[in-house]
Amino acid sequence: MVSKDIKIGELLAMDQENGYGVAEVLMQAGMHCVGCPASQGETLEEAAMVHGINPEDLVASVNAYFDGLQK
Repeated sequence: MVSKDIKIGELLAMDQENGYGVAEVLMQAGMHCVGCPASQGETLEEAAMVHGINPEDLVASVNAYFDGLQK
């Protein structure tokens, strides 16, 4: 389970084997700067707030993505 405290860089590293599909989840939510070097050190919550996204909704979407990989 991913929490809102995970850093974007850590989140992307977790998904490296899957071709960074989690980046698509973030971009679909409105976070188009996931490749920006500055975003790598931001937490999921910080990045969500900067983009006007509800952090809890974003965490739920990310966790749904990872849950789908396990099935």
